[in-house]
This record gives sequence, C-alpha cells and structure tokens, in this order.
Amino acid sequence: MYRYAVIISSDKGSQNLRVDGGIPTIQKCMLNEPFEMVYSVIVPDEIDKLQAEILHSADELKVDLVLISGGTGFSVRDVTPEALYPLLDKHTPGISEAIRAYSMTITKKAMLSRAISGIRKETLIITLPGSPKAVEESLNYILEPLKHGLDILIGSAQECARKD
Repeated sequence: MYRYAVIISSDKGSQNLRVDGGIPTIQKCMLNEPFEMVYSVIVPDEIDKLQAEILHSADELKVDLVLISGGTGFSVRDVTPEALYPLLDKHTPGISEAIRAYSMTITKKAMLSRAISGIRKETLIITLPGSPKAVEESLNYILEPLKHGLDILIGSAQECARKD
C-alpha cells in the first residue's frame, strides 16, 4: 500500500469560495489501486504555504507520493512549479512530459501546462492540472507505470529492465 498526500493550490478553494473537486477526483482515481490517502489540504496560491505543505507531507509524514493539483498555468498567481522546484533532490521530467503529451491528444491547450515532477528524499511529487477532469485523465494515464516507479523509489523492486 502506497501512502499519499494531496495538496490543492487554489485561492478560491482555500477561502471556501469554490467547492474543490480535486480531492474527491483523486480519491476516485485511487480507489481500486493500492493507495491510501493519509493527508489532504487546500492552500492559497502562495509559495511559502505550498512549500510548508510539501515539506510537511514529504519530510514529516514521509508519504510515498504527493499529488499537487492547481497552480501550473499562466496566471500571475500560478506558482506551484516555483514552490516545488527548489525542494526537489531529483527531477523526473518524464512523468510531466508524458502527462502533457497524453493531454495534447485531448486538447492543444495542454501545451500551456508548466507542471513539473520530482523526488524529495523518498517521496515522489507530481504537479497536476487544476481541473478535476484533467486530473482524472492524467492520473488514469500514469497510474500503472507510477506504481513501478514507487516500488523502485521505496526499495520494494530492484530491476527496471524487462525480463524476457
């Protein structure tokens, strides 16, 4: 069972001016998978608050996976990549590139995503779009290979090479 945390970056959501659809969407995607959500929070689009929650999830809770939804677009208030980038020990661009490439088959606007992903200590952190529909599409696309990556990261699998 992989333990995960969800961080929603949303000014309106953090002020209860909008009902968040991200957390229930993520829970639905993870429902029949070996994942257990142990923490979720909605914070405003502010670097210091996002970083505090990322550090809490990765360093204190020591979850295997952090999913951050929102704040990856072009708005002045979209600062999720800037909050995450300096906290990463390793970058995993293939995850975000795969999500963008898949999303481009649905909408050309996916090219506007500034999402990033990476590893902090033994926690994989992935930024996702803010739209619940795009979150669901993204997670459904990456979940299978993601489990193998998490196995490697947490040490329960040793080989990435295919055995014929």
